[in-house]
Amino acid sequence: MTSGPIRSLGSLRSIWRDPTRRRWALWAILAASFLLVSLYRLSTAVLAENLMRALSMSGTQLGTLHAVFFLVYALLQLPTGVLVDRFGPRLTAAAGATVMNLAAVWFALAGSYATALVARLLIGLGGSLIFVAVLRFCANWYRPDEFGTMSGLSFAVGGAGGLLATTPLAVVVSAAGWRPTVAGLGVAGLVVAAAILIFVRDTASAAGLEPVTGVPDQDRPSMREIGGYAARILSDRWAWAVAVLLYCTGGVQLTLIGLWGIPYIVQVYDVSVTTASTITLLGGIGTAAGPPAFGWLSDRTGVRTTFVVGAAIAQTAALGIIAAVGDPPFFVVGVVFLAVGGLVGAFVLTYPMVRSRYDDRASGVAIGAINGASFFGAATFPTLMGTVLDAYWTGELLDGVRVYTMTGYRVAFAIGAVAGVIAIGCATWLHRHDGAATTT
Repeated sequence: MTSGPIRSLGSLRSIWRDPTRRRWALWAILAASFLLVSLYRLSTAVLAENLMRALSMSGTQLGTLHAVFFLVYALLQLPTGVLVDRFGPRLTAAAGATVMNLAAVWFALAGSYATALVARLLIGLGGSLIFVAVLRFCANWYRPDEFGTMSGLSFAVGGAGGLLATTPLAVVVSAAGWRPTVAGLGVAGLVVAAAILIFVRDTASAAGLEPVTGVPDQDRPSMREIGGYAARILSDRWAWAVAVLLYCTGGVQLTLIGLWGIPYIVQVYDVSVTTASTITLLGGIGTAAGPPAFGWLSDRTGVRTTFVVGAAIAQTAALGIIAAVGDPPFFVVGVVFLAVGGLVGAFVLTYPMVRSRYDDRASGVAIGAINGASFFGAATFPTLMGTVLDAYWTGELLDGVRVYTMTGYRVAFAIGAVAGVIAIGCATWLHRHDGAATTT
């Protein structure tokens, strides 16, 4: 009668004692927290009407509420790299998850716009600590030839969170209300934060296990050493090329899927928001599927920059189609959004490239230095494209919402295509310098 439970307990113990199996359980705990980061940052689209109604917000205020997450997230990526290198991914992620989810509960209780704005800022502050901590954990527990796959899988978790922030979140909010839903997510996130602190360990040795074969031992550098690493990374043209690439590609992708994609489809094709959301959902599916696929291919073929160059060309061409035509067949728009989401997976290959270029002990600083670039893009491209749309607005309103012109949308997509051309230049430069001596 007890053989089944005893066998199960023995199986769990074997997993816990095997570093190559235990690392997956620990990664899953960290990944759960990063899933919430992505869900929070894209949730304002679903919550928009509820927030405007409950807090008497204007459209400008709603846009600011949405953007403040990305701004603080971007600004804190390099400091986050310093934290994970100095104090380890466990404490950094646990602290970030605690702040993020306490702020989410506060956001759910907010009775004014000012309170909600501060709470949203704190959600972004806490969330900014988690992704770099996840990748630093992967650098500590996985071999270099596994890191591309793990980067892709970790990024895909963010894509899954983005998917949950669409129709699934809308269904729950409709059934339970936005305040209980956000508060419930915050409470669940606090449980995950506690699990990180209790179970996650920075390295196999810190967990009392044998080191994973092929994973170098990494002692924690001093703050002086970290400062030296940061100075060298920030003066490296190679790192700046990666940052500009991610600013152009990731920033445009987050802007189209997270903000302007639905208004474009609704107004140009005269469809409902629900129908339009299925197109942006394709972009989310691409974001979830592309990174692990490219990471797996790259780790097995050893090819990185060739994929990056090809993806930059493909994304530029996809955006250029809409910029040139304005209203291509509806299925073409779906293909474009799927491609823009999926091709992110090739750009994620820059993370293992950065990790391998610098000293292993500086991987947190190196990853943090480039990770903020996409979010700077996400904080600036929405305003840039919105300014263009406003410039071509004829004054027409529909139910209080501005109706933008085809020309305005074509110019907005042209901005994305121009950013793509810049990305192609950066990717080509990286390809030509691939295999150059590493900076330590």
